[in-house]
Amino acid sequence: MKDAFQNHKTGLDSPATQLHAVTPSDTEDLSSASRGLNVATSGTVKVTTVGGTTGAVYVVAGVIFPVRATRVWATGTTATGIVALR
Repeated sequence: MKDAFQNHKTGLDSPATQLHAVTPSDTEDLSSASRGLNVATSGTVKVTTVGGTTGAVYVVAGVIFPVRATRVWATGTTATGIVALR
């Protein structure tokens, strides 16, 4: 497969290059910070950001929510099928 962009520097405004299924947890952080989240079923997602704030946001299914999250909490999260984009 040819990647015409392989020599371009990746930035936060670049498309994600990795997708990771998220299991919400009240005790475990993500293995690395996200650049966005996507959900299969719309709902609330409680996150802690790289800036250290924690709060709940409503995420619509199929729409990327741009957030640099370090944790997705089980308590306070109703959305399902969460994927971290990196």
